[in-house]
Amino acid sequence: MVKKRKHSETKAVEPTNKDDDNSVQERPKRTLLGWKDKTEVKETESSPAVFRNKEKVLVTCSRRINYRYRHLMLNVVSLLPHCKKDNKVESKSSKGATLNELVELKSCSSCLFFECRKHKDLYLWMAKCPSGPSVKFIVNAVHTMEELKLTGNHLRGSRPLLSFSSNFDNDAHWKLVKEMITQIFGIPKEHRKSKPYHDHVFNFSIVDGHIWFRNYQITVPHNESDKVARGGLDKMTLIEVGPRFCLNPIKIFGGSFGGPTLYENPLYVSPNQIRALEKRQKAGKYAKKVKAKKRRKMHELSNPLEPNEFADMWKE
Repeated sequence: MVKKRKHSETKAVEPTNKDDDNSVQERPKRTLLGWKDKTEVKETESSPAVFRNKEKVLVTCSRRINYRYRHLMLNVVSLLPHCKKDNKVESKSSKGATLNELVELKSCSSCLFFECRKHKDLYLWMAKCPSGPSVKFIVNAVHTMEELKLTGNHLRGSRPLLSFSSNFDNDAHWKLVKEMITQIFGIPKEHRKSKPYHDHVFNFSIVDGHIWFRNYQITVPHNESDKVARGGLDKMTLIEVGPRFCLNPIKIFGGSFGGPTLYENPLYVSPNQIRALEKRQKAGKYAKKVKAKKRRKMHELSNPLEPNEFADMWKE
């Protein structure tokens, strides 16, 4: 028998050119998040880095704090959705190292520490951790939200507008304080706990060397049928929400909770000195009363009254 010839269907292999090797796509790189193209990686590396605000603030207080100051701290926590609250810290000379460690553990970059002394005096530390600077204030004229009972009301977690008086730009230390307040009280954009719009204002104004804090709600009077056009600033009003407090700067340090002194307030008088002067004034009033009584007795002894002729007229 004659065998049939097998027809080969294979084609001859064409010689490859070097130009064709460049046209072949390389295999993408595999990562934990999936397949990643190398061309996209080169494009992202060449593009400039976009700044993203990752500011986080640690808010804590010292032990044996007064109930009024504790409520003020809770009001501040409710106003700052990007803050983290921690347990009380013992206010000793070594509190700076403890607070810097807490800030690092909480992955924060700033700290607000409410320190209470003698159950009467409240000090506020604003610090950028761990390198500084830091500012120490004494807090006066404290009025909490629960105490004021104002009619203003804004949504919890909304981003505030920061308003500063013009005299913040007069001196160098006020410029530094303004920058720290901007970084601490300014809520980062697109934060996961914040709302994407503004409906209240934080107002910081300098009067008599003190920083006065106020919180106002932005309201626009309108009905459901009659909507206000966008940008109608002439019809917007401000209603105070609270809380209220006054900050008197004491010192500005170059480090976090310490370090070289950059500025010291020459007009600052400690509360202990004020209470000592009040005690001296009260002691002076008592001494004046004792001297007046002695003077009166000496006057009566030196000038006796003459006997009255008609004293025994009506006696039987």
